[in-house]
Amino acid sequence: MTTVGGQQHKAGQQRRRWAGPGFHTFGTVFGFVYTFLAGNVLLAVANAPLVLCLALVADPAAAWPFFLALSVTVAPSLAGIFEAFRSLNDDGGAVTPVAAFLLGYRRSFKRAASLGLGAVAVLLFLGVDLAIVQAMPAAAVLVPVIVVAAAVTVSLAVTAIAGVVLLPDAGLKGILRASLYLSLQRWYLSLAMLMLLGIIASAAVLQPVLGVALAPAPLLFVVWSNAAYAYSAALRREAPNNPL
Repeated sequence: MTTVGGQQHKAGQQRRRWAGPGFHTFGTVFGFVYTFLAGNVLLAVANAPLVLCLALVADPAAAWPFFLALSVTVAPSLAGIFEAFRSLNDDGGAVTPVAAFLLGYRRSFKRAASLGLGAVAVLLFLGVDLAIVQAMPAAAVLVPVIVVAAAVTVSLAVTAIAGVVLLPDAGLKGILRASLYLSLQRWYLSLAMLMLLGIIASAAVLQPVLGVALAPAPLLFVVWSNAAYAYSAALRREAPNNPL
């Protein structure tokens, strides 16, 4: 009887201690939801020419060089949304995604735009090569090589943009070297990134307004989290006492 009574008393104490989710939990959830909603709007505004043309053109694939050229605005906007995610991690429910996005966009614009221009130029070159190779049956063996090169280019650019946000004082060449190393070493994260970016691109092409309004920010948050983890792990190995 004493044992049963003790168990009942302990269960009663546990029930009294459980008060449900606290204010901090709701604040954190609100911070995520607010950041995702505001982030989607800010991404759409920052890439307005691309979004507008996707909504107006019936077959974007037929004019892929034009849309690839318009995508140069994507890189700085990625820096902005990554800065908003960084602020979300630091501030939780007190996050201000609009201010964080504008800060990241302005502070990282030069380096992110350079990365975006470089990636677009390489992808344009690879796209033209792919079109030429597809017209030459004897050179079909080069198609996988071109596709892999395009995938590495996208992965490297996005990882480098995350590095620009995480390490604002680091040199661009150093970030590119680190990004290439991390993209290849953690190839599974790069593969996941490409899949998520593919979902975002497909949603934007198939349903420009609805896709841009709902899809990008939550999926980009996963991309950002993986990239931040990769950089953090690499920095801990290089200098255990050096925080991000």
